[in-house]
Order: sequence, then structure tokens, then C-alpha cells
Amino acid sequence: MVRLSVNLNKIALLRNARGGNIPNVVQVAIDVQKFGCHGITIHPRPDERHITYKDVYDIRSVISTELNVEGNPTEKFMKLVLDVKPTQVTLVPDSEEAITSSSGWNTFLYQDFLTDKIKTLKDYGIRTSIFLDPKPELVSYAYKTGTDRIELYTGPFSIGYANKKWNCIDPYVNTSKIVLSHHMSINAGHDLNLNNISFLIENIPNLSEVSIGHALIIESIYMGLKNTIQSYLKILRKVEKKI
Repeated sequence: MVRLSVNLNKIALLRNARGGNIPNVVQVAIDVQKFGCHGITIHPRPDERHITYKDVYDIRSVISTELNVEGNPTEKFMKLVLDVKPTQVTLVPDSEEAITSSSGWNTFLYQDFLTDKIKTLKDYGIRTSIFLDPKPELVSYAYKTGTDRIELYTGPFSIGYANKKWNCIDPYVNTSKIVLSHHMSINAGHDLNLNNISFLIENIPNLSEVSIGHALIIESIYMGLKNTIQSYLKILRKVEKKI
């Protein structure tokens, strides 16, 4: 079964909008694990506009499943994750000005840079993942970095699916085949939701993990957090049986 990792950045953004500690990000981390998710994803940005560096330490202390920390491997970020030692670190090439992650690594240009960072992470026993656009030609360079996994950037997929352009899945299928041929695992994330998640998983049956935050929190406004997580898990189980 594909594992569901819940991204808590939007919870932190709501808290920061008013100051104080409501909603309590740590309590939400506890609750979503209790509701059945398989892991927690957090993405501390340099300006700490949602998840703060302190949040990373606080959330780490309550994790009973898996913790995935995303970010651009700056010196400050690397110091943080080597100290916290999450289950997985996903390297994302986002700039400080970016509203959200909008592209993956050019693994051809950044192969040496990523290789160095990934070696350091793996020396500390941390599973690694590289955020990658669905471009088959980049996979071999990603493989050479030593990464354990690829996280496919699904922003273009979500746009294509919303516009009923079903061939939007083709680059993901083609890239996934090459990833698997290099014996790496596949994660996926960005703008996935209850409407498009089945189509993605049915076409990429070897996905290990999906990371969902923005849509899940928005859906929770209408459905409630527990019901939303249970809805995702129900879909993941249903697709697993079909596959």
C-alpha cells in the first residue's frame, strides 16, 4: 500500500498568521498519526514563514511513525537535519523567495552538489530523496548521487488532470520506469488531492509514498481532519486491491 505522509506546513501557516500557538502544530502531528497516516512531512524554509526550526525539534519528539523533512540543503538546513535525524530528508531546490516548491533539481548540473549532501545524510543513517521533475533524462544523474528515492514533482500532473488532459500522466509513468530500473524507490508530492490521487497511483503502482498538505488541509475545512485522512487511506487501500 502507498504510504500517506501528511504535510503540516499549512497548519503552521495558520498559527503564524495570528501569533500564539493555535492551532498547535505539535498536537496536530500527534492527532494525524492517531488518525492513521503513515508519516509527517514538514518543510522549514529559511524565513520560517510556516514551519519553524523550533517546530522541527518539537515535532520530532512526538513522532511515532516517520518524519520527512524537506528543504534546500543550505548549511543551516543540513545542521538542523543532522541534529534531528529524521527518517527521511527530501532535498528540494526552492529559493527563499518561492511561495511554494515549483520545480525539481537539474541533477545533471547539480550532481556533484547533491552527491556531497546525500553522502553526509546517509553517513548519519538518514534515508534520502531528491525532488525531481518527471524527466526521464535526469534519472541516471540522480542515481549517481546515491539517493535512495526520487520524489516526483506532481504540480504539472495536477494541472493536467484538472483540465482532463489524461496524457499528463505519461511523463510520470516513463520516468518511474527508469527510476525503478535503477533500483530507487518513488515518492510523489505537490497538489495531490482526493480527486486525482487514484489516477496517479493506478498508473504508477510502485509508488512508495505520497506527501499531501495543502489540499488535505483545505479538504479538512469541509470534512474534518480525521475524516479527510480516513478518506485518503480508503482510496489508497482500494487502489492497492485493484492493482
